[in-house]
Amino acid sequence: MKPNLPSRCEQLPIRGLRYNVRHWGAPDAPAVFFLHGWMDASATFQFVVDALAQDWHVIAPDWRGYGDSEWLGRAYWFPDYYGDLDALLAHYSPDRPVRIVGHSMGAAISSIYAGARPERVSQLVMMDFLGLSTTKPDEAPGHIAHWLDELRSEQPVRNYPSQDAFARRLRQVNPRLTEARAAFLSRNVSRQLPDGQVSMAADPWHKVASPVRYQVEDVMAGWRAIQAPVLMMLADQGYVVNRFKDQPDEVTRRLACFATMERATITDAGHNVQHDQPEQVAAAIEAFLRRD
Repeated sequence: MKPNLPSRCEQLPIRGLRYNVRHWGAPDAPAVFFLHGWMDASATFQFVVDALAQDWHVIAPDWRGYGDSEWLGRAYWFPDYYGDLDALLAHYSPDRPVRIVGHSMGAAISSIYAGARPERVSQLVMMDFLGLSTTKPDEAPGHIAHWLDELRSEQPVRNYPSQDAFARRLRQVNPRLTEARAAFLSRNVSRQLPDGQVSMAADPWHKVASPVRYQVEDVMAGWRAIQAPVLMMLADQGYVVNRFKDQPDEVTRRLACFATMERATITDAGHNVQHDQPEQVAAAIEAFLRRD
């Protein structure tokens, strides 16, 4: 097995917070932004980066409250991610539109951003995400009540006695992970505590659900405003397939929002396609990005 391509990190002030941004590749190579998902961190893309055939400058931030970026220690407000992305792109690519690859929550953020700022995104890859389930207006009071209850509670952190124990847990949750990949993730998407225990490098306050119910029609309006070509990358055993398995018409309705879209299916993969089939993922991304 070839060694992992080394990454380097820098710290930036972004909208009043300290942001950690990971880089792979030469600074003068074509740039592409990789945006991680919920309860994850930028190092999650290591295996995809290793599988890329072309030289790219991959720029991957840890979102606020994740990895080595600053944690709030209180409830998060999802629209802040749009503002953070806008500031990050202004820093790294102020004068030209960018290529973005987003996984899960990263796809949610970047797709809404691409509709709000269509001139800033030249190509968009959405990895195994097609929105959340539709909500109903009468669910709104319950959302708010649940949020209020959680604001008054301590958010528990799950700790593991060692990185090896965390790696075993990762493989238990995702049996497709090889021992080597699980060991890498246990070292790079975790935090070691003063007592030697290990926890996920994600603020537990991210597990507090939003008080605002998901408005799928607003999201779809954003998708319809996207001007960039979109690669919709879906796992054959992933989130989208499982969440909408009984709603094929809803999948069709959502996919129809994208003016210029192609699909790629990643086989023998769950939601974390970047871990399960990085070679398939890298090949699909590059075939799409090279058309720019």
